[in-house]
Amino acid sequence: MKPIRTLATLTAGLLIGASAFAQSIVVASTTSTEQSGLFGYLLPMFKQATGIDVKVVALGTGQAIDMARRGDADVLFVHDKVAEEKFVAEGYSAKRQDVMYNDFVLIGPKADPAGTKGNDIVAALKKVATANAPFISRGDRSGTNAAELRFWKAAELDAKGSGYKECGCGMGPALNIASGSNAYVMSDRGTWLNFKNRGDLTVLVEGDKRLFNQYGVMLVSAAKHPQVKTAEGQKFVDWVTSDKGQAAIAGYKINGEQLFFPNAEK
Repeated sequence: MKPIRTLATLTAGLLIGASAFAQSIVVASTTSTEQSGLFGYLLPMFKQATGIDVKVVALGTGQAIDMARRGDADVLFVHDKVAEEKFVAEGYSAKRQDVMYNDFVLIGPKADPAGTKGNDIVAALKKVATANAPFISRGDRSGTNAAELRFWKAAELDAKGSGYKECGCGMGPALNIASGSNAYVMSDRGTWLNFKNRGDLTVLVEGDKRLFNQYGVMLVSAAKHPQVKTAEGQKFVDWVTSDKGQAAIAGYKINGEQLFFPNAEK
């Protein structure tokens, strides 16, 4: 039995050694890419193509950028172009690349007591404020929150109404709160389509060109953070912007509806 025991010990040691050297990266990303189900769909394809495991840390875009700025991620995948370009300008990445887009929508109760329905997001928010209707803001420095605040600023209001509340939470929890309180909330369309606890909520405002929602991807700079897994991270960036990665993004659908539209530069 001794040779068998020795062989078993050797095999276990080889497996442990192999797992220790397994390729993996950390991607700091927005909650919408995970809560929409996109990463759950894409990452097995990426793993099959490259052998690289991906750990996604899903945060509001502002928090994800902070994480990457600290060097705690190898790749940044978010949706606030102004903040992303600042990240690059500060030297935390050499390049930002477009990956895909979808749009934001205003969600609210089907009865629409504030009368927001239409294709003008700024006019809709003015009506929410005037009616003092319940409105759930993420209040978490996410890309969605940044867009929402831009729209409130464009509305040029003295106040957002007594119904305005910040949850300091991700998109899924914000939708849950809105569903439970029959409130208005702004969401990216992808997370909304994958959201199951809708209650009496529906899409009320869509189609405004200002609701365009662009996503970008960046490799974190090894010059700033030498521990960054540059080779593996670059493979992820290259794959999601390649023809195969872009086709995979286009292929992700819920009930036949496409959630994200690839637009990486060729």
